[in-house]
Amino acid sequence: MGELTELELQNIRHLITGYETSYDKMTTYAQQVSDQQFKQFFDRAATDAANNKQTLMQYLG
Repeated sequence: MGELTELELQNIRHLITGYETSYDKMTTYAQQVSDQQFKQFFDRAATDAANNKQTLMQYLG
């Protein structure tokens, strides 16, 4: 893959920030909910957000 433009880098950074926010929110929701199905849903969403962030971080490395 070639070099990324400044705009592409900014967009990736913006997406990473969004995934960090999503991870934090989903983790908080999972801790606060008592229903196991909801807890699993939020835990999976948090894991997905963390994985997506890691994938995008590869483009910045």
